[in-house]
Amino acid sequence: MNLLAIETATEACSVALIHGDEVIARSELAPRRHAERVLPMADELLAEAGLGRHALDVIAVGRGPGAFTGVRLAVSLAQGMALALDLPVVTVSSLAALALEAPDDGKDDTAILAVIDARMGEIYAASYRRDGAGGLVALDRERVCTADALLLPEAAAWQVVGSGWATYEAVLRERLGQVPRFADGNRYPQAVHVAELAAREFKAGRAQPPELALPVYLRDKVALTLVEQGKA
Repeated sequence: MNLLAIETATEACSVALIHGDEVIARSELAPRRHAERVLPMADELLAEAGLGRHALDVIAVGRGPGAFTGVRLAVSLAQGMALALDLPVVTVSSLAALALEAPDDGKDDTAILAVIDARMGEIYAASYRRDGAGGLVALDRERVCTADALLLPEAAAWQVVGSGWATYEAVLRERLGQVPRFADGNRYPQAVHVAELAAREFKAGRAQPPELALPVYLRDKVALTLVEQGKA
């Protein structure tokens, strides 16, 4: 299987390639430079693996939630490449990819809170646990809300990853009701984890035509009016 994955929902711009049993990736923090960097990074990976684009079997993409422009860019690129190459697409939650940034502590009672700073005083959040086979089980739904309105499922222990922790650590500690076993606010969704999750979906026959690969923004209103911005 040759799978190319793209993830640009946050400040991190990343691309990953599964080539047989090998996984190679590129990632860099490139705010406002995703459109400039993502395709060259993909071409670098293909060249490193000695593959042309026509050797790909599937395109995977982080579908959001995240920054509107970054999510739109990734999904548009995935759709465009898949249509040009007549390939299916697998979409993966950017929050699920972020959750895999938490270290695997091997404990069944650990839940993972993936939380992205959504700006405008809100966060994107979802909770997971590892399934013991390299994947994740969702414990609740993805949502956008304020940090102090976040409702969490019960868990014996927590790990927290994502920029939402960097911004709202004090509030999120209160919501957790405990000190997390691990917490890092400098983690971002990465294409290598999009690729890992997408490979499982592809093998299970859950890829889809490019036109059905849609972004997930969560926030219905992706831009404030000038008046609202002035009040923010």
